[in-house]
Amino acid sequence: MSDYVVVGSLSGAFGVHGEVRLKSFCADPAAIADYVPLYTEDGRSFAQIVLTGQTKNGFTARVDGIVTKEEADALRNTSLYADRANMPALPDDEFYYADLIGLTVLDTGGATLGVVRNVVDHGAGHLLEIAAPGASDTVLLPFTQAIVPTVDLGAGRIIADPPDGLF
Repeated sequence: MSDYVVVGSLSGAFGVHGEVRLKSFCADPAAIADYVPLYTEDGRSFAQIVLTGQTKNGFTARVDGIVTKEEADALRNTSLYADRANMPALPDDEFYYADLIGLTVLDTGGATLGVVRNVVDHGAGHLLEIAAPGASDTVLLPFTQAIVPTVDLGAGRIIADPPDGLF
């Protein structure tokens, strides 16, 4: 699914009339409805999404083809993908998470630190989850300009200057 970007996820039913709980990963959370059609990993597509309200962690929504509580519950924990061509262009210093996953991370001296396994944000800023070679645990590297001065998507690498003792 390299031509697609994860934009949200479905979290099951909201009520008994087919509405779903929807979590948006978009910079403007309500913009998720603008990127239709949205797709699931198994190839199902949703041509229309109408946001009907807000919940603590997202929205309530009506999704075409979902009319019962059981159908909505069957979609619990389902990721939603948008076609990359429908996504807005980003400034030079911003990246889609999907573009960072799999990049090799090197230190400023050229030594390999690992590979980006995931990008997470727990509220205090973005973190790169790095799988270091030969290590069973991952390392969380703050994704800031000071610590990660260079991201080269074309070369498939990130240059990092991690704090002492992190790796």
